[in-house]
Amino acid sequence: SAAVTEIPFFMPELADGLIYYAVFLFSTTLHEAAHAWAALRGGDPTAYHGGQVTLDPLPHIRREPVGMVVLPILSVIVSGWPFGFASAPYDPNWALRHPKRAAWMALAGPAANLSLVAGSILLIRIGSLFGVFRAPESVTFDLVVTSGSAGPWSAVCFFLSVFFSLNLLLCLFNLIPVPPLDGSGAVPLFLNETATRTYQHFLRGQPMFAMMGILIAWQVIDYLFQPLWLMTVNLLHAGVTYG
Repeated sequence: SAAVTEIPFFMPELADGLIYYAVFLFSTTLHEAAHAWAALRGGDPTAYHGGQVTLDPLPHIRREPVGMVVLPILSVIVSGWPFGFASAPYDPNWALRHPKRAAWMALAGPAANLSLVAGSILLIRIGSLFGVFRAPESVTFDLVVTSGSAGPWSAVCFFLSVFFSLNLLLCLFNLIPVPPLDGSGAVPLFLNETATRTYQHFLRGQPMFAMMGILIAWQVIDYLFQPLWLMTVNLLHAGVTYG
């Protein structure tokens, strides 16, 4: 077995922070594109007409320039850690008419991040099989795999580690079932028609719940993320258990 250190939520090196931002930008773009695509498949072309069914970040940046550029870059400069937000437009009347479709649209974003986590795991496992990667003695948020040599492979390990951890964080954070997060939008999957209608109208009538929801999510994410992250990291390396 090996040791696990505390997960840092800051980065001392600006260059590392810019890599974080690049991963954030791509991951957030895919997240919102997945929402837009799922809505289109469910009968709501609002985001499609806004040009957001795409992996080109520009349409998403045009919609949320503060959340996708200004705030993340400022937070990288200050702390090395990108903090931001994004959104995809949808027709609220469509969501009222088709709550189950809207719920699947909500889950599409976290599912996109989860697919990037799975892709990172696959690449790390393949690299380990070929002897390119190996398990580190201890793991952190940006060090879940290492290489026996410095140089390019070391940079690849850092990138894959950030890609893995940040997308797991984005997936889990957005699944917390409080507004305005995606987990709140998925709740109708577990409700009957009458309860769904009551739930939807209640949320629409209480816009302050969005601010409260973000505050609650920030309070609980530390308790949720660390055990999930550690459990998932233990899938990466055969014969090594971090704990």
